[in-house]
Amino acid sequence: MDVDVAVKLAIYHHFAETGARPTPADIGARIGSTKSEALAAYSRLRAKRVLVLESDGMSILMAPPFSGVPTQHVVDVDGVTYFANCAWDSLGIPAALRKSAVVHSRCEQSKAPLDMTIGSDGPELNDWLFHCSVPAARWWDDIVFT
Repeated sequence: MDVDVAVKLAIYHHFAETGARPTPADIGARIGSTKSEALAAYSRLRAKRVLVLESDGMSILMAPPFSGVPTQHVVDVDGVTYFANCAWDSLGIPAALRKSAVVHSRCEQSKAPLDMTIGSDGPELNDWLFHCSVPAARWWDDIVFT
């Protein structure tokens, strides 16, 4: 298996199992390699828009739909808490895990809390709207802001 694919899969498995971002050493150990080789793969995966890294180049900020840092979008699945990068990604986590979940977030206009159950058939019916002021085609222009 290609090292970048192995690193990508190891990152996603770590997030799925723990709800937290792995370190490069975690990933190196998981794939039977070194921290240095994992970091080199991080850089290549960033160039392919698979990862967003912190400014140190070693810490994962985003492995969509998972956030490597706490956010307002909290997803609870089988006793594990995950952070999503945005409202859209909070739906992506249960889809990626293929499990039911409860999403906790807030309305950015009113700041009212929002809680939604996501079942095997998708989210419960509600009248909520998801609005994104930046077109999806431009999200990677500044993915952290978007």
